[in-house]
Amino acid sequence: AGKFDFAIDRGGTFTDVFARLPDGSERVLKLLSRDPQNYKDAPTEGIRRVLEEETGKFFPREQPVDTSLIGWIRMGTTVATNALLEREGERTALLVTKGFKDLLHIGTQARPKLFDLEMSMPDVLYEEVIEVDERVVLKQEGCQLPRKDPKRTVKGSTGDSLEVWRELDLKSVEKDLKGVLSRGITSLAVLLLHSYTWSAHEKAVGALARRLGFSQVSLSSEVMPMVRAVPRGYTVCADAYLTPKIRQYLKGFTSGFKGGLKDVDVLFMQSDGGLTPMEQFCGSRAVLSGPAGGVVGYAITSYSQTEQKAVIGFDMGGTSTDVSRYAGQYEHVFEATTAGVTLQAPQLDINTVAAGGGSRLFFRSGMFVVGPESAGAHPGPSCYRKGGPLTVTDANLVLGRLMPSFFPRIFGPGEDQPLSLEESLKHFRSLAKDINHFLKCPDSKSVMTVEEVAMGFIRVANEAMCRPIRALTLCLCFHFECINSALGMKSVFIHKYSGVLSAYGLALADVVEEVQEPCSLQYSQASYKELDRRVDELTRRCRDTLGARSFSRSINMEVFLHLRYQGTDCALMVSADGYPGNAQSCRSGDFRSGFTKRYLKEFGFTIPDRAIMVDDIRVRGSGKSGIQSVTAKCYFEGGYLDTSVYLWEELPCSHTIQGPAIIIDKNSTILVEPCCEAQLTEGGDVCVTVGSDPHCALGTELNTVQLSIFSHRFMSIAEQMGRVLQRTSISTNIKERLDFSCAVFGPDGGLVSNAPHIPVHLGAMQETVQYQIRALGDNLKEGDVILSNNPCAGGSHLPDLTVITPVFRRGVSGPVFFVASRGHHADIGGITPGSMPPNSTSLQQEGAVFTSFKLVTGGVFQEEAVTEALMAPAKYPDCSGTRNLHDNLSDLRAQVAANQRGSQLVAELIDGYGLAVVQAYMGYIQSNAELAVRDMLKEFALKRRQQTGRLEVEAEDFMDDGTPIRLRVKINEEEGSAVFDFTGTGTEVWGNCNAPRAITLSALIYCLRCMVGQDIPLNQGCLTPISVVIPPGSILQPSQNAAVVGGNVLTSQRVVDVIFRAFEVCAASQGCMNNISFGNETSGYYETVAGGAGAGPSWHGRSGVHSHMTNTRITDPEILEKRYPVVLEQFSLRSGSGGAGKYSGGEGVIRKLLFREKVVLSVLTERRSTRPYGIMGGKSAASGLNQLHRADGRVLNLGAKTSVALEPGDMFCLYTPGGGGYGEEEEGEDGAKSESKRRRLNKTFPERGSVFEYRMAQEGV
Repeated sequence: AGKFDFAIDRGGTFTDVFARLPDGSERVLKLLSRDPQNYKDAPTEGIRRVLEEETGKFFPREQPVDTSLIGWIRMGTTVATNALLEREGERTALLVTKGFKDLLHIGTQARPKLFDLEMSMPDVLYEEVIEVDERVVLKQEGCQLPRKDPKRTVKGSTGDSLEVWRELDLKSVEKDLKGVLSRGITSLAVLLLHSYTWSAHEKAVGALARRLGFSQVSLSSEVMPMVRAVPRGYTVCADAYLTPKIRQYLKGFTSGFKGGLKDVDVLFMQSDGGLTPMEQFCGSRAVLSGPAGGVVGYAITSYSQTEQKAVIGFDMGGTSTDVSRYAGQYEHVFEATTAGVTLQAPQLDINTVAAGGGSRLFFRSGMFVVGPESAGAHPGPSCYRKGGPLTVTDANLVLGRLMPSFFPRIFGPGEDQPLSLEESLKHFRSLAKDINHFLKCPDSKSVMTVEEVAMGFIRVANEAMCRPIRALTLCLCFHFECINSALGMKSVFIHKYSGVLSAYGLALADVVEEVQEPCSLQYSQASYKELDRRVDELTRRCRDTLGARSFSRSINMEVFLHLRYQGTDCALMVSADGYPGNAQSCRSGDFRSGFTKRYLKEFGFTIPDRAIMVDDIRVRGSGKSGIQSVTAKCYFEGGYLDTSVYLWEELPCSHTIQGPAIIIDKNSTILVEPCCEAQLTEGGDVCVTVGSDPHCALGTELNTVQLSIFSHRFMSIAEQMGRVLQRTSISTNIKERLDFSCAVFGPDGGLVSNAPHIPVHLGAMQETVQYQIRALGDNLKEGDVILSNNPCAGGSHLPDLTVITPVFRRGVSGPVFFVASRGHHADIGGITPGSMPPNSTSLQQEGAVFTSFKLVTGGVFQEEAVTEALMAPAKYPDCSGTRNLHDNLSDLRAQVAANQRGSQLVAELIDGYGLAVVQAYMGYIQSNAELAVRDMLKEFALKRRQQTGRLEVEAEDFMDDGTPIRLRVKINEEEGSAVFDFTGTGTEVWGNCNAPRAITLSALIYCLRCMVGQDIPLNQGCLTPISVVIPPGSILQPSQNAAVVGGNVLTSQRVVDVIFRAFEVCAASQGCMNNISFGNETSGYYETVAGGAGAGPSWHGRSGVHSHMTNTRITDPEILEKRYPVVLEQFSLRSGSGGAGKYSGGEGVIRKLLFREKVVLSVLTERRSTRPYGIMGGKSAASGLNQLHRADGRVLNLGAKTSVALEPGDMFCLYTPGGGGYGEEEEGEDGAKSESKRRRLNKTFPERGSVFEYRMAQEGV
């Protein structure tokens, strides 16, 4: 009543202020977030300006602002995000259970970028680690450990029983904590294993640390009590690292007001879209505080309850674009990665794409490329007059879509000049000249003009943004017209406050209180009473907290259960909204129906006979808190058009504007395309209806802009196939570890595009498809689907089953395209469970073999025939048929469904452009990859000739059994071609390290892509300039019945080492995947384990990471101990195992598994006798070691490959190899080996969101 209310979004570049005045009218204001010459704090300055201008009273800048006129303040801020990106948080120490000091460094053990040999990964957030000698383990029914000492048994909050194996020694902890304090570190993060359910040890450490004087103590059991130590550890570190920074910011903010804002209601936006009081605003929940306001803003203003059409929010900034979706309720994720840190906290699913106004423009090997590099705010785009590079903003300026006269004059060194069209044009003319030189245009007609080049980049930028949106949901509606037409959407809604929508959203948001606790109950009749009791308790806590903030009447309560099927990892956070309670459910709702319906929607099937487990209970309570035009010339697809320019505030309601037009207000510019129509709504917002774009017919001759667009389209097809395969598969390997690849091939079987890049699948499927074309010829009919895994037909190893579908077109005799998917099946028979035997000597012992098997004939799935084939290995001595037929059949059906989706998408592309055009561009994309490889070989040859005068390079390395792998490469400098000759390589071996030809080709494509060093389409063009000579009968081209399971996982790594050694690219990485599996009648488990990466000419090797031909994630320690009869005693880096040098190699890891039951352990490893080499004077790394500590005290060396029966109390100790060093160690330089300075993450904008998580998971396989 009669007061000013403020909603403020403090962004990285601008701060937006939305004010509601005492008379009910509204005002918006935009100012720079940092302007130290003029004011200390932007939000305070915004409030001061509004008060001063609206009341007419003078509010001096240097004095605290009088708060008597302020009702409430709501804020969203990027303070936490920026501290995380810039790595400028508080100095922090981590206190962790003994044996796990490097757990957060190793993380999931996967590297973020598959082809980045430097493996630049963000640093951990803590400076020091204290290991605490305490240990709690879950009690297991079948445990047979021969331990004599009596142990204390305790009850966890989940209902699980735990045994305290080692009690906490507070005296030694106190000594360590005092040492940390004496070094000036006052922020502490505490992570003890299994504290999510039993937190007594963490609480005792927390109380001690606070008593000793730590200013911030974050306990993982309080910050986020969820199972999985690694993400919980990252979350607690982020909390300890960021909360002091937020407090510091709040202290500065409140000091700008009289009485420190004591009597003003101040609320902050959290990552989940809810507001929380200022004093409860903490680091782990603040990371998306800024963008969350924008999601709330568009959700409340543009979603219609009556039409119920999903809305896509599109928020394009300088360095990145945020994309999100709202369909009646907020879409939350409970684990997401921001700036390289995985946080376990509820957050809105906001997908950040590295494409914004500041994204840089490049022309590489005949391709238009946009981003992901950004010009940032400084120097900014070239039109900012600070010597910056060409960006998307420059392209818009050159095309007349931005009007310098309507922009503030804040550019140039003196910050007093307008945007510079001349600078942008100068850069574009130079780029157009390069492009035309590359195209060798014969006549002036085909020369590309500056405008055509700029327009080309805009189209490629739009296509780059469409890809994640297609992935976010396969059918969307969307906020941006060019993208709209590319995605086939019909309308765009632009709110009148779209330029300050995050701030406006803050004014509309609810105040939220959330409580959550872990649980281990089965969702069944027997546990409903206990679940209801716990829900009531959490609801009461929520209601009391909100009641204390005077929200007694209008409180809305939502209950969620985190549910999953027993034995799977895919848990869904399920609300009972729309599923009221009944006699067969909890009182709070029918969660079983909610879960099964959502599971069916997400994954395409349910598992009716499987129990449903409750992992967490969560309660969320929310308290509910209001014509003149000029013309300009603007460039579109057809050339320059007269474009009307309108000022938004001068347009009357219901006014309709035909495109092309530009609508401008002080916070934003809207471009209405020629085929569109804009209308002003009653509320003063703009709604744009998208017309159909008169598609200019595309010919078969090369258009470089269309080349980039087709490259995105082909990749998008392979990616969408992958989404379908993951959703419809059932096994852990495909659904959760994502061990699969999907690809599109031309009519000759040549690879066109390949999604989920498991390096060992790269290019290998091409051999399989081409084999089928030769073998089946005219016998391939519409409605047929082929299954193959035979190594002599292009297979890698037998568990990788490839499903191939030919795509036919009416009126064309043979297939016009092929689509295929390859997935790793957990078991297909053979001598050991898991079909990965360490001691096989023939192919038949490794499982079922398919050469050209028709899985589907005339559209009918051949279940009987394929079942018979999968059970066939049982006829060989000591062998069994598949041990998991149900999963095999389900996953094969999923692969058929993924191919079906691929065929549809290929058909749609052909419908849109015509077969001739699509096949022509398929050829152009392959030529583009070929060109990039030729350029790289020419460059290498030139350098080599100057250094040594020779154009031949060679290298050799050895397997552990002494088999040599030898390579000689002859390069033709004129053509940019090369012959890779493996003559001299050792013969086929008695054992399973033989590698089929397809594996060598995959390793070769992987190496070439790493050496090219930029994004190129991975297709058959990569191998066009290369001829490969492999002697028949060698380990790299074995006979038909040779055992090959180790070739895929071990020999492939050695081939990479040899190629990189020849080209002197980097030192050897660990050269092994460390395949470990164990099992008994009740359970089976398989993992591959990280080691050290090789150093290179400008980098130290990364420690504890997967390298080269694999990238699988490792199971979290707490999940491992919960589900399997094992205790993880240690998982840390192996000190001193990396090779020394000017740049030192990465260190391997130590992993110790103590077994609680009888199991059979299988190990399949390499580099146990040979050592990973150093290069250019760098030293070799330590080789690996597999040790067994028997319960009776004996210690055995198991060797590299074996299978052994273990007793309870036996411990397997794995020491993985390090990476080699690079360059001679420089005398007296201690600094050379120290880790390079803490990395800032601003080189390219870090992406985030569920689409990004999915892609990372796919690359992390």
